[in-house]
Amino acid sequence: MSDAADPLAGLLLVAETGAVSFAVRAQPRSSREAIEGVREGALRVALTAPPVEGEANTALVALLAKTLRVPKRDVAVVAGTSNRSKRLRIVGLTVDEVRERLAAVVKPPF
Repeated sequence: MSDAADPLAGLLLVAETGAVSFAVRAQPRSSREAIEGVREGALRVALTAPPVEGEANTALVALLAKTLRVPKRDVAVVAGTSNRSKRLRIVGLTVDEVRERLAAVVKPPF
């Protein structure tokens, strides 16, 4: 697959022991929940939840757990809990599995 057709081009997925981590840019208070693509090296995720009392983080974990088909307990915000720029860690999947599952829901860039 060429980078032009790769909807996740620019997203750095880092393999860790039994897990994968990557950068996320959350957009709280959006009109819908969706994984919108990659911008500036981070996965852009629109969330309807407001950024108060961890609601947006909870919604982010739930959306990515559903998308990646893993339990919510296997998705963790490991950095940026009070910031729009975050780092997530997914336990139990390989880099290839995460890339494949995210690519299935992200449209290629124009």
